[in-house]
Amino acid sequence: MATMPADRSPDSTLALLRAGYRFIGERCERYRSDVFKTRILLAPTICLRGRPAAELFYDNDRFQRATAMPLRVQRTLTGRGGVQGLDGPEHSDRKAMFMSIMTPAAIQRLGQLFDDEWRTRVAAWEGAGPVSLYDELGRMLTRVVCAWAGVPLPASQVERRAVELHAMIEAPAVLGPRHWRGRLARYRAERWLADLIERTRVGFAPAPAGSALAVIAEHRDVRGNLLPRRIAAVELLNVLRPVVAVDQYMTFAALALHDHPTWRDRVRDDDEATEHFVQEVRRYYPFFPIAAARVRRTFDWQGHHFPRGRRVLLDLYGTNHHPALWPQPELFRPERFAGRRVDPFELIPQGGGDHWAGHRCAGEWITIDLMKRAVTNLVTTMRYDVPVQNLALDLHRMPALPPLGLTLTNVRRAG
Repeated sequence: MATMPADRSPDSTLALLRAGYRFIGERCERYRSDVFKTRILLAPTICLRGRPAAELFYDNDRFQRATAMPLRVQRTLTGRGGVQGLDGPEHSDRKAMFMSIMTPAAIQRLGQLFDDEWRTRVAAWEGAGPVSLYDELGRMLTRVVCAWAGVPLPASQVERRAVELHAMIEAPAVLGPRHWRGRLARYRAERWLADLIERTRVGFAPAPAGSALAVIAEHRDVRGNLLPRRIAAVELLNVLRPVVAVDQYMTFAALALHDHPTWRDRVRDDDEATEHFVQEVRRYYPFFPIAAARVRRTFDWQGHHFPRGRRVLLDLYGTNHHPALWPQPELFRPERFAGRRVDPFELIPQGGGDHWAGHRCAGEWITIDLMKRAVTNLVTTMRYDVPVQNLALDLHRMPALPPLGLTLTNVRRAG
């Protein structure tokens, strides 16, 4: 039996929060191993990275999600009782509910709503002074996803809901006021949507047929029961929040176009080049850092012992930067995707494995489609300047974004 490298610290929770996206990767390099053990929140934890590790991690016979996610993450980002923490038939049933919402026609409709919103906002940005792209995209996506999901959202509430959704996304990996703002935001959002679910069920707030609101409000679980209103609210937030979180990737795409201007012409009229560009943005830039699971039953893998109940963390960011998978991973090179068929365990910014049977994000196709539309809009529908500003990404901070959200000036419509 091989000896698993061990982090020498008695507990690495604060080190994880300080190191951010590079916590696991730095230690893997130090120990020259893609697996090591440590303690997180005082609990023994195994950390993994790489393609073989991803394939292992998404083996549902060996791992389960129940109780794996720390409570601070559930109380901010994911919610308690949502699909991310389910296993077995309950997970399959809940995942099928989400996948029924993600049809090609529905994704196309969401994309069209986004394009329409983009054109409207570009007109508003003209002559309006500096624009914080990240903040604007957050409001745009909040309006768009609520309209698409069938969730009524008066114009007067757009800013509030966008701020709440951002607060949830930014809260899990921080301490202090930002974390508690995220908890409060989730509490308020769940109350808002639980009330909407109830009014939809009794006919006071009819939902468009096939919309996320209608599907979730009407869904019956494996026992034939409607989801409790709070759980239904959590799952509706699991539609709204991830779409709004795509504003991070869109901001990174704009940053990549600024840093690599030759790609502006390459993606202008070439869908394949745009696909490669978007996939490299998803690989290169930081999104969700890690995924958590627990060992379902004791097993050995590559000479290492995995005892039942042990928490395991998979390094999503580190796998997307693993040199064995991605030569020169520190370089932004969209052409690396030309002619390459990426399997489900290589590119895993939103999880790995199968969308239907596993825990890969149900909204990944939406993410890619919206990113491609954002890139196209950035190079075809508008012109803008990027003034001198701090564009450095702090990988110790989760999420990692330019400090001012990428400020644009002199925005004008193209043509």
